[in-house]
Amino acid sequence: MSTEEQRLAPLREKIDALDAQILELLSQRAKAAQEVGHIKGGFSSPVFRPERERQVIAKLQEINQGPLLSDGIAAIWREVMSACRALEARQTIAFLGPVGTFSEQAAQNYFGHSIAGLPCNSLDEVFKAVEKGAAQFGVVPVENSSEGAISRTLDLLLDSPMHISGEVVLPIHHHLLSKSGSLDGVTTVCAHAQALAQCQQWLSQHAPQLKRQAVSSNAEAARLAASDPTLAAIAGDPAQLAYGLQVVAAQVQDDAHNRTRFVVIGTYECQPTGKDQTSLVLSVDNQPGAVHRLLAPLAKHGVSMNRFESRPARKGTWEYHFYIDIAGHAADAKVVKALEELKEIAAFYKNLGSYPHSA
Repeated sequence: MSTEEQRLAPLREKIDALDAQILELLSQRAKAAQEVGHIKGGFSSPVFRPERERQVIAKLQEINQGPLLSDGIAAIWREVMSACRALEARQTIAFLGPVGTFSEQAAQNYFGHSIAGLPCNSLDEVFKAVEKGAAQFGVVPVENSSEGAISRTLDLLLDSPMHISGEVVLPIHHHLLSKSGSLDGVTTVCAHAQALAQCQQWLSQHAPQLKRQAVSSNAEAARLAASDPTLAAIAGDPAQLAYGLQVVAAQVQDDAHNRTRFVVIGTYECQPTGKDQTSLVLSVDNQPGAVHRLLAPLAKHGVSMNRFESRPARKGTWEYHFYIDIAGHAADAKVVKALEELKEIAAFYKNLGSYPHSA
């Protein structure tokens, strides 16, 4: 045995012993979670309560003395809770498919990997899957830091009875992928329209000869490129691994800090946590100063606005819906007062949901 092995041997034995202790504690935790599940089942309580799991992670991060980082604590306990939750009932989560999309990654980041994923062909199908009960929750992209709002998601949120019960923000790293790892014989690059827009400067500079073709998702582009040597795809790491593609160029997004925000939709309504956000859809009559009056209750009651997005009302009369995110839960005292006044002022009012803020 080398000197290095001699020094490592007792440390490895210590780690093995600690792993056994951790496993025993995890088993005890799982049994306690099962008991909780039995009690909740008798009262028809929901299996997944995002605000409760958020509070568990936040408390552990607060008492953590290191050397594990807060992000590591969150990742570990999210998977622990996901595995324990699956003992009670494995949750089905709908997302924009096929396998390998950023939407799937967002779902796994939020719910953990102990879920049953339901890939859907479109955002419309994600909403339908949740509305019809084929999935308990759905995960859909709502805005990108480079290209702005996902308009179809906003339209679906307006018309759907589903609530927003959570959000996930992912850093988006796009790669140019092909079957061979080169552009030899490649004539077309495929990706979701948003991804093509997020990489347009890079493509114009480095691959101007490629025809650009929008498809339903980046993972679908990767699936097509895996079977057609004339196609390249823009997609992320999950899609590359899922379809066995090679990297032609890594991180081709124009913005190095490119991020996409996803929301979790379902029938569940979150309780307050103290670090919440509320999403609203509002409209006003087309009169001078109407938008200013609409926002006045927020300022009056000290409610911060995190996001303001306008979207045509699709009535052909130049009317708009305003998508607004405000700080706080709809049950918070100052938010209650602001919303009561908003309802009186707005020509249209819809609360999309209150949920823990991801930041």
